[in-house]
Amino acid sequence: MDFVCAHAGRPATAITRRDMARALLAVPSGVALVALPDLRRAMMSAGNPLSLAFWDSAKATLSSIESGVATVGDVQRWIESTGTEPILMTPSYFVWPEEDERGPVAAEMFARLVAYLEERVEAGEIDPDALAAGDRDARGAYEDLQERWLGTPLPDGRVPGFAVSDEQDEELFAAWDEEEAFALSELRRIVAGLPKQPELPAAELEAAAVRLRELLALPGYPANVLRACAGFEERPIPDDDRELWLTVVAGVAGPVSDLSENGGVLEEFADLDGELSMEDAALANLCAIQHADWLAGVAALARLGPGVLASPERMARFIAESEDIDIDDQDDDDLDATEGLFFSVVSLWGYLGIVDEDEVLTPLGWWGLPKALERAWSAPAD
Repeated sequence: MDFVCAHAGRPATAITRRDMARALLAVPSGVALVALPDLRRAMMSAGNPLSLAFWDSAKATLSSIESGVATVGDVQRWIESTGTEPILMTPSYFVWPEEDERGPVAAEMFARLVAYLEERVEAGEIDPDALAAGDRDARGAYEDLQERWLGTPLPDGRVPGFAVSDEQDEELFAAWDEEEAFALSELRRIVAGLPKQPELPAAELEAAAVRLRELLALPGYPANVLRACAGFEERPIPDDDRELWLTVVAGVAGPVSDLSENGGVLEEFADLDGELSMEDAALANLCAIQHADWLAGVAALARLGPGVLASPERMARFIAESEDIDIDDQDDDDLDATEGLFFSVVSLWGYLGIVDEDEVLTPLGWWGLPKALERAWSAPAD
C-alpha cells in the first residue's frame, strides 16, 4: 500500500482506480497478482474499497499479462476502463503522445483531463464499473466526454487538443530543422573535399531548361508533380535558366507543395482500398526519403562523377553502403523499400537531364545535384 500511495502521490483514501491500475502495472505481473488480496483489504480498511468489478478486472488483466496472452491494446483498454485515464486515440484520431515523449503543454493538458475525469466520476457522470464490463454505451459516452473537453476552450482561451497538436508540430519542425542543418553542413564538407569541382555545362543546362519549360506547360504527369515540387502553382516560373532548373531539382529533394489541381488527394489517401495515382505515389515517395538518404546518394554520385549508373537499385546500394551516414545493416526488404522510393526520383531526374535514357549520371547532373540539394536544405535567407 505504501508503494501504491507513493506511486500515485496520494493517500490511500484518495487513491483512484487509475492510480491502482498504474501502480499494479509498474511491477512484475506476478508480484502484482500476489499483492492483490492484501491491497484490496488495505483499501477497505482505508474506507476506499473501489469496487468488485475493478478488482475482478485487475485480476483478469494481470493474469493475461502473466500468461503472455494480453496485448498492449488489452492493457491500454483496461487502464482506460478505470474512468479517469484519457483515451490514447479518440474517435476523431487525436492521439496523446507517449508519457515519456510529452512536452510541457501535453503533460499539463493530460493532467487537466485526468482531474476533469475524476470530477465527472465523483459526480456520477462516468460509470467505471460499466466501462470495466465492456458496456458499449458507457464507452461511447466516455469517448464523447473527452472529445468535447479536447475541443472546448479553457479559461485562458487555449483549446486543449489544438494546444497539444501545436506543441507536437513545433517539436517535429525543430527536429527536422536540426537534421536538415546537419545534412547541409555534411554536404558542403563532402563537396568541398572533392578532388575536382564540377564545372557548369552551359550547353546542357540551356537545352535542359528549354525542354523543362515545354514540359511544365503540359497537363498531367510529370509536369504537375514538377510544378508542385518547385512551388510553381503559387509563384511564376523564373526567366533565368539556371534558376529555373535548380529550383525544380531542389523541389524534387524537398517538395514545396502538393497537387493543387487534384481536389481529391486527401480522399484518395484516406481510401485504404484504393490505388494512388502516379502523381500522388511520386510525391509520397519523394516526401518519404530522409535527409540521410539524400545525402548518402548524392555524395556517392558527386564522388564518382559523370558516367556512373544512378538507377534506383544502384542508389539504394549507395545509401546502404555509405560511410557518410550512420545506418544499420539492411536486409533485402530495406533495399527494396529504398529502391522503390528512388524509382520516382530517377524517373523525374530523367526529365531534367540529370540522368540519360540509360539512367547514367550526366555532367549536368554531376554539377547540379549538390547545388540543388544545398538549395533545398538552405533557409530562404541563405
